Amino acid sequence: MGMHTDTERCVRAVRSKDARFDGWFFTAVLTTRIYCRPSCPVVPPKAENMTFYPSAAACQQAGFRACKRCRPDTSSGSPEWNQRADLTARAMRLIADGVVDRDGVPGLAARLGYSTRQIERLLLAELGAGPLALARAQRAQTARLLIETTPLPMADIAFAAGFSSVRTFNDTVREVFALSPSELRTRVPKGRAAGAPGGALTLRLPFRAPLNPDNLFGHLAATAVPGVEEWRDGAYRRTLRLPYGHGIAALSPRPDHIACRLTLSDLRDLTVAISRCRRLLDLDADPAAIDDQLRTDPLLAPLVDKAPGRRVPRTVDEAEFAVRAVLGQQVSTAAARTHAARLVTAHGEAIDDPEGGLTHLFPSALALAEADPDALAMPRTRRTTFTTLVRHLADGSVSLGVESDWSETRARLLALPGFGPWTVDVIAMRALGDPDAFLPTDLGIRRAARELGLPSTPAALTARAAAWRPWRAYAVQYLWATDSHPINFLPV
Repeated sequence: MGMHTDTERCVRAVRSKDARFDGWFFTAVLTTRIYCRPSCPVVPPKAENMTFYPSAAACQQAGFRACKRCRPDTSSGSPEWNQRADLTARAMRLIADGVVDRDGVPGLAARLGYSTRQIERLLLAELGAGPLALARAQRAQTARLLIETTPLPMADIAFAAGFSSVRTFNDTVREVFALSPSELRTRVPKGRAAGAPGGALTLRLPFRAPLNPDNLFGHLAATAVPGVEEWRDGAYRRTLRLPYGHGIAALSPRPDHIACRLTLSDLRDLTVAISRCRRLLDLDADPAAIDDQLRTDPLLAPLVDKAPGRRVPRTVDEAEFAVRAVLGQQVSTAAARTHAARLVTAHGEAIDDPEGGLTHLFPSALALAEADPDALAMPRTRRTTFTTLVRHLADGSVSLGVESDWSETRARLLALPGFGPWTVDVIAMRALGDPDAFLPTDLGIRRAARELGLPSTPAALTARAAAWRPWRAYAVQYLWATDSHPINFLPV
């Protein structure tokens, strides 16, 4: 059962205004019919006047309105959907990726391989709201974001947020926030909704503290593929392939949030672009729970205490990462970037970037499957691995999307030629998002293990790492951080 069922624990979290629990549950106040995040700054209500829900959508469905002080609809997402691989978690990841808005509940069910009735029953039982209500809550949040951060006309915002009509947009905003769209905009400080240069959207992406940006942005910048990614003016920038078009994201670490600037060719992609940026930076992680578990190992504890809050650098495109993992087999970081850059130049889709040096989208699996194998500058065995992978990605026989079953996907990858445990686990860690993926054969991990006095043979290290479960992917980040490789340092 979810945390919202533990009334005593929830009451303690609300009374202590503990921000670590924002997104884990929501507090609904029976007397005011308002719902809040646990860290709401107002005086907590009496315990008998509080009830708790697992999602903002469940609060809204029960007739509660969002608090205007703590803005619970803008809190960090629940860590559960990134650390679990069951059907509910996979459904929630798809909803966050905008699948219900684009394809409806039948499309969601088809991606998961279940009937619509099964999906609706499961989500209602665990989250107190069905897929339509969950998607509606997400649309309301997107609408509020556009209302407050852009000067766009309300009709444009309605359709960009995924509403089918302006009337539905008006009714939903008024019901969820107890204010009309125009009233929401008038509450914004003057000048805040002026928009960014070039039509970009400026956003604040929240996270649970602490967050150590060093390995997160260091890894992304050090492995950046020219033309697709770059580090510029204190921000990691990259191109995005999105359902309705393309975009460019610029992400900069701040003490209490990630500054995000999005330039989109189609505003309907805003929700999915935000979801992918959050996933890339692992912003919905619960660092307190993760670090507390890793601290139980006396040899890991000093690494955690020195720089707590490390995240796992992930990806905005799972298929892209799998291709890059193959390109990086048994070569240096620089060589892997060179191989990827050649593919981008030859097969990527060109875009315009008026702000910097981004030139292409990373090639799609379909484009790479149509490439001439003889033109690929790589050893014959790796060429076979590469061509087999992109063929399976292109025809859908291997799927790495957010709806993937982690165990099944691992098995399918291991069956491909040239895919050993290291390649499969690095894809599981950074593309699939498995928080327990582990790399006992990685040279950097084994070197760090020897220096710390941990077992260095893969079998012995795996046995020792059982105590780190289910957070072994985060242990990998702490172990990697003992090296002086550029991936471990925030770019200057």
